[in-house]
Order: sequence, then structure tokens, then C-alpha cells
Amino acid sequence: MANIIDDYDLEQATDFLNKSVGAVLAVDGEKDSYRALMRRGIFERFIDEEGTYHTLIEKLWFHFDKSSDAVVQDYHVFIPNAGAFEGKYSKRVRVKFEGRQHMIQMTVYPIETDKNYIFVLDELDLGMYLDEKLTNNKVQTLENSLLFSMYIDLAHDTTSNISISEISDEVMHQQISYSQWRSKIKNMFKGEDKDKFIERSSPEYLKEHFAPGQTISYDCEMMNLEGKFIWVKLTFSRTETNNPSDYRFVYMLQNIHETVQNLKETAEKYEEMASKDTLTGAFNHGRIETEINNAIQHRIQKGENVSLMILDIDFFKHVNDEYGHHVGDVTLIHFVETIAAYDWKRTAVVGRWGGEEFVVVVYGADRAEIEALAEEVRKKIETEHFEEVGNITCSIGAVDIKDGDDLSSAFDRMDKALYEAKASGRNRVVLG
Repeated sequence: MANIIDDYDLEQATDFLNKSVGAVLAVDGEKDSYRALMRRGIFERFIDEEGTYHTLIEKLWFHFDKSSDAVVQDYHVFIPNAGAFEGKYSKRVRVKFEGRQHMIQMTVYPIETDKNYIFVLDELDLGMYLDEKLTNNKVQTLENSLLFSMYIDLAHDTTSNISISEISDEVMHQQISYSQWRSKIKNMFKGEDKDKFIERSSPEYLKEHFAPGQTISYDCEMMNLEGKFIWVKLTFSRTETNNPSDYRFVYMLQNIHETVQNLKETAEKYEEMASKDTLTGAFNHGRIETEINNAIQHRIQKGENVSLMILDIDFFKHVNDEYGHHVGDVTLIHFVETIAAYDWKRTAVVGRWGGEEFVVVVYGADRAEIEALAEEVRKKIETEHFEEVGNITCSIGAVDIKDGDDLSSAFDRMDKALYEAKASGRNRVVLG
């Protein structure tokens, strides 16, 4: 067998490479164009014979890892920086084409000027790469939620070691200064979080607020690569050195959206539990009192009609005495369910004021309408069948919120109207 070291020459090696490489492209970054010098295999179909350099970079790695789904257009502002190279550069990129995943080795050689390049592309054995990745994953310690990281040198306004996990497992090539990156990424933040990011990521803020070795994080909403706003944790960590003028930082972006959503749902659950009457499920006394105050403020600020009614079950003590407290509880639950199920045709909230008294806040109802609604509810209760008890009635006092009302004055008029309804025979509505 021939000894390849002794018998193989440069011409044979070059000929071998010419027959083995998948594609060779000539790129003019200044004119944003490229031309294929040679294509074979999948590259004849995946890479056009010529086109814009911007499109080539987008096709090669501005898509999600393991997917052909493109990164949202907002993040394409970083494409020109991704296509600027200083010196030779090599990277593996994974693309999905014709329904299959392909691993491509990309090597870039600058020619003549920094903006002209020769791209050499070759397809790798994806199976071997996946074996390697599975091995690496066994010792990987970074959390799967880490979306982005980079190294910052404020003294030189540079960034390096940029990693975008959703695009590639490897470090991304980006020729971009820290100031450029900040100006482009700030528009990805939502609402007030944009101002917070601009303030807390400024070189002045970082220099003033971070001692060597100090790490600070904060949470905010940011647009992800799919164009959706998610909750993320931003972390700046200053490198610990003996030079007080050395302002180098590690910046990390972590996806905490699911955690925040779970916390919100838990908080809402406990807030609801703290706001509800444990027996009937209606708002409790404290919460319905807050709702009355909110309704009065709504009337003051927007000038829209708001009305209240208080309902008292007639002779409820008789229900407890004759049928027992268990039946009394069942009756109260049924009573609230009947009120809540009523078609108010308006925004209405129901709360238990105490005992057998319940308050309803109705938005948009004027004086005539609240009287009509109260009468309909009274009739509904009168005709409703309650288990074991049969039929019950209720007395109702109703008021519309007037200019100058507060909780005390509005409730006082409503309570007096209820007293009048009960004093004049019960099972009736009185407007206060």
C-alpha cells in the first residue's frame, strides 16, 4: 500500500478537495452579493447560483436550530454584523432542507479586503455530530433556559463569544460593538422595560453600579426570535480583576416565561381565594367593599352610570331554625348561584356583605334601569325552587351613584332603602 505521506503531493490533494467539497462561493460584502463557483450534492438545490449576501447569511443561520423556521424580521438587523469577518472563520451550521436536517461545515477566507470572502461549504455526517452532541450534553451544566450570552469590554466598546442557543449550539460570529448592539436590541423590549434596559445597560450605569465580581439581574418582557413577548431574566456580571479600570462583563439572557406564568397563576389563585366568601363563592365583605369604591371612582373619573343594590333574604332565621344550618348554607349557595346566573346585560359583580345580605355592583345602569333590574331579580328569587325550603323571597334596596357620593353615603342610602323595603312588608324593591 502506498504511503500517503510520501506519495501524495499538493496537486493530488487539491484535486481531491475539488472533488470532495460541497460548494465554493465568492462573496462581495460591499455590494451585498455572492456567486457560486462550484456546487454539488444538496448545495445545487440549497444554494442559488447567485444572490444577495444578506439572503445567504439568513439562509445559513438566521433560523431556529433543528428547524427551517426563520427568525422574526426584527432580529434581521443583526444579519450585516453576522456577515462581517476579520480573518479566517469556521463554523458548523445546522439547516433543515427538503424535510431533512443537514449539518454543514462553513469555512470563510477573507480575500483582498475584509469585505470580500471565499466561502467553502461541505456537508458533514449528521449522525456522528449527534453522537458528539449527546456526549457533550452529559457534562453540560448550563441551564436549558439560557437563550443568549456574550462577553462585553466597555473600555474598548466590543463584544465577543456571542451565543444564541435557539440558533446554534456554537458561538456565533458577530462583528458588532456593544454600543451598536444596545441600539439595535433596545427595540425588542416591551413598554417600560425598554426604558429600564436603556438605563441599566448603559456603560455609565454599569461602571457606576457594579463592583468587580458583582452580579445583578432583573426581570422584564422581551420579544423572542419568534416575535412573541416572553418574560426573561437579564444578568450582568462584572469580571473580577485587580484593575479598577477594567470594565469587562458577562451578559446573559434567560427564559423565565414559564416560571413567571406559573407564579402569576399561583398569585391569582391565592388572590381569588383571599377575595371569595368560602361558603357561597361570591366576593367576600372586604372585596365587595373594594368593588363599591372602585365603582364610585369609575363614576367620578369617567362620568358613566354605576348603581348598587343590596339583597336580604326574608325570614332567613326561620330557615335555619326549622331546617338546620346545613340547609341554610345550601340555600345561601343556591341564592348566590341564582343571582350570578341572572342575565344582567351589564358588567355586574356579586358579594356577600354578611349573613344573608348580598350586594351587587352594576356598571352602566342608571336609576331607572337599576330599579327595573332589581324588580326582575326579586321576581326571579320568588319563583325559584330551593331544595327542602321550597320558595323564599328577598327584599332589595337599590341606588344609583350620584356626584359627590363616597362609600359611606352611597351605602347609607342603599341600607335605608333596604330597611324601608323590609319595614313595608318585605319581598319588594325600594329605590334610595
